[in-house]
Amino acid sequence: MQKINLNALSFTGKSIKKLIFNAMLWLSLACTALLFSPVNFLASINLAEFSEQYANLIGLGLIISAAYLLTQILNYFLDEAIGYLSDKRSVEVIEEKVKLLDPTERALLREFFLQGETILTLPEAEQAVKSLSKTGILEHLGNQKHYAIQGSTADFKISMRAREYLNRQVLRFPVGEPSPEEMKNLIKARPQFINSFVTPRKHAA
Repeated sequence: MQKINLNALSFTGKSIKKLIFNAMLWLSLACTALLFSPVNFLASINLAEFSEQYANLIGLGLIISAAYLLTQILNYFLDEAIGYLSDKRSVEVIEEKVKLLDPTERALLREFFLQGETILTLPEAEQAVKSLSKTGILEHLGNQKHYAIQGSTADFKISMRAREYLNRQVLRFPVGEPSPEEMKNLIKARPQFINSFVTPRKHAA
């Protein structure tokens, strides 16, 4: 119920913003037309006297509406620029982290491929999990569960941005089909918490 209410409030907020934007747009168009249309045209539609009598108010309306619209346009481009720079920075952080993966972090990422799962339930307190999440390689999906002794777990998946950087070479997978000996070594290198914490969950990426 709370989620529905929050969604309703969000929808209402967007509707109000859209309504104000449309009102300001039409106000600016109307004020511009009244101020700059030829007098003969305004006289033909009986608005010449109105335009002359309320010229100051019409001019003020044009200034206010134009300022509002300009602010919205600037905010849009500013948000786009911030989003672009944020995405670029996130990719740079992922690229740097991929170059510096420690054995535990690399082994943890291999688990997604060894288990053939897109989502794994992992312990949030583990350093490898926290480090990969902080740098944007792992994406936190929620579904937290708290345990008195083991701590809390949550669902994680490899982020879309990180996937293109995690190839066989980076994850230290053998070329081609692994031999029994190579598979044994991969399993031996698994993080210690894997068997007791990791729970595979079949979801689409």
